[in-house]
Amino acid sequence: MISKGLNRRSVLSLSAGAALELLARPAFSADLPFRLRGRFEQSGYAVGQATPDADLWLNGTLRGHTSPEGWFYIGIDRDGVSPYRIEIRTPAGSDSFDLTFTPRLYDVQRVDGLPPETVTPTAPEVLERIKRDSALKAEAFASRYTDDTFKGGFIYPLKNFLVSGQFGNQRVLNGVPKSPHYGFDMAAPIGTPIYAPQGGLVVLAEPDLFYEGGLTFIDHGQGVISMYLHQSNVLVQKGDRVVQGQLIGLVGAKGRATGPHLCWRLKWGDFHMDPSFMVTSV
Repeated sequence: MISKGLNRRSVLSLSAGAALELLARPAFSADLPFRLRGRFEQSGYAVGQATPDADLWLNGTLRGHTSPEGWFYIGIDRDGVSPYRIEIRTPAGSDSFDLTFTPRLYDVQRVDGLPPETVTPTAPEVLERIKRDSALKAEAFASRYTDDTFKGGFIYPLKNFLVSGQFGNQRVLNGVPKSPHYGFDMAAPIGTPIYAPQGGLVVLAEPDLFYEGGLTFIDHGQGVISMYLHQSNVLVQKGDRVVQGQLIGLVGAKGRATGPHLCWRLKWGDFHMDPSFMVTSV
């Protein structure tokens, strides 16, 4: 069975078929402008198609450009407020649509037993390391790969896993309230293979960051960046182009973790989304 409250020290294995049957969340679809499809709720997404190489505006802010085939991605932030105004602008004019989406309830997740220095670090050398790590991540988040592989949806990066933490939960670490958990946690033994859920460009590959341990970022186009935390071994390098299903790393327990698991994350610019919502097939 699947339990979101499992202590990660009690790692169980779940058959791929059972995991996908219980966890897969099929995308909503409707007859909407721009051929929009996706998960229309907080922490979800929308994929559409419009004029190629057009300007993509969201709520009055330029967010990028459609692909040469016209594909574009809209991330719905964890705390997004409906509706989102999507606007496609070209020299010939513009077209817009108000995307409405539903709210999502988030639980409170308490994680105890973390080393105090990983929750509230104070040592100067640790703070300097965190600063260096942050600069590496900020540079990677600025990537804008011109491909549009996001349009194909995702597969799960692990074939066998147990859900040990849901996306969006309010975190209380060692009794201290912290920011929401922006990952989808997948418990599995150390050394479990991690596969690229979709093709893209590796824009960060670091073996041992302070909070994240082994960390990989993949840009799937237009700044749709997926992340893979706490790896024991990172098997790709920055600049690699990967395809869906390619081996990219191994599950570990490095960084701020109480046991072996993969923390899987997804961002679009400054928006945080649930990567499991991108899984569109079983």
